[in-house]
Order: sequence, then structure tokens, then C-alpha cells
Amino acid sequence: MSDAAQPSAAEVRAAAEAVKAALDRHLDAVERRSGQDDPAVYAAFDELAAAAEVYDELLYDTYDEVTPFEIPGNEALPAYAGPEEPSALSVLIRRDYTVAEPQRLLHQAQRIADLDPDAADEAAGNGVDAAAVVGSSVHAALGVLFGEFEPDEIASRHKEFGLEEGDSTLWVAAADDPSEPGEWLSAPFDQADPQRVVCRFDVSAVFDEELGDDDLLEPLDHER
Repeated sequence: MSDAAQPSAAEVRAAAEAVKAALDRHLDAVERRSGQDDPAVYAAFDELAAAAEVYDELLYDTYDEVTPFEIPGNEALPAYAGPEEPSALSVLIRRDYTVAEPQRLLHQAQRIADLDPDAADEAAGNGVDAAAVVGSSVHAALGVLFGEFEPDEIASRHKEFGLEEGDSTLWVAAADDPSEPGEWLSAPFDQADPQRVVCRFDVSAVFDEELGDDDLLEPLDHER
């Protein structure tokens, strides 16, 4: 970068003050959080990440120095190459779970099968007599559980079903035209195009567990 284009010392100082203010807002949001997924905490986290990135870049450009922090964000997507005004959308969702308490899962699935044996048999699939085996088969229990409840309800009640949440992501992708009925059911994820993603929303334990207010982060790896 040329001397003429370099940020001024005042700009670096202002960016540092912005980081301090963002830290205060983030801590305030954490202290006032209304629950595990409080949107105010996520918003304050994003503001802190943005302020830290600006400060780091200005510090490096001006003084050839780096901060000892890096706040992880969403994986970068390629430049958007979809239509300016999308007329159709595909919403792609992935949620990961661990079967943390198999006995709880089996018990809940057995309860469902006992209440409605025919629906449980259909959900378990492959001609399974769910009422007979669901209490001892995690495979059959998962079929019954996901056949009975909508994915959003399972997400909100996962502990009740013996599941532990992992990472999740939601992509909103633009399409040129609505799909024909049944067009993509045989391979629903083959046409996922990152360049068609309008927006995405990620949730990961890394944001909560690896980032404390007092132990921010990992060294940046700038090329010198």
C-alpha cells in the first residue's frame, strides 16, 4: 500500500475505540441474555467481529502489526451469481445431533408407538412392527420420532428426546423458476449452488464455547 493510501493514526485509534465499545455492548448483551439463543447476543457478537476485523486491518496497514485475536465467522461464500429479483427460493437446512441418551430416545419412541401403533409402523418403515421393536432399536426409534414430529419441534425439544445439538445451518438459495412437483426428490441436495445463496444463518457451539470474553481467540496469520 502506498503512503498516500495508508490509514491515519487517528483512524487506527478510532477503530480501537470501536472495538472497546463493541466489547462493552457484547458483554452487556451476554449479561442481559434472555436465553441460549438470544438474538441480541448474536447481533452483538457480529458487531464485535466486524469491529475487530476493521481494527486489525488498519493496524496492519499502518504499523505492520497484528492483534492476537481472530473471531471466527461464517465460512465465506463465493460471489452471488443468481437473479437480481428471485422469483423462487430453495431453503436448505442441516441440523446435526448426537444421540446423547439412547434410553430416553427409546422410551419416547416407545410411548409414541404405544399411542398410535399404525402411524409408528409407517414412520419406522421397511415393514417394521414399531410397537414391538422401537423400545430396543435406536434406528427404529429415530424413524418414529422424526415421523411424528416436525424438525423444528425436535430442535426445540431435543433434550426431551435424548438428543444433543451440534452445528446447524440454513441456506436461502435463489432459483430461476419453481421446481416441478417431484423434480428433485430423488437427489434433493445435488443442485445446491453456493453462488445462488442469498443469505445463510449458522449456529455452532464454537461461538459459545471457544470464545469467552476474557480469552479471545487465536493468532491471526498475516502474510508478511
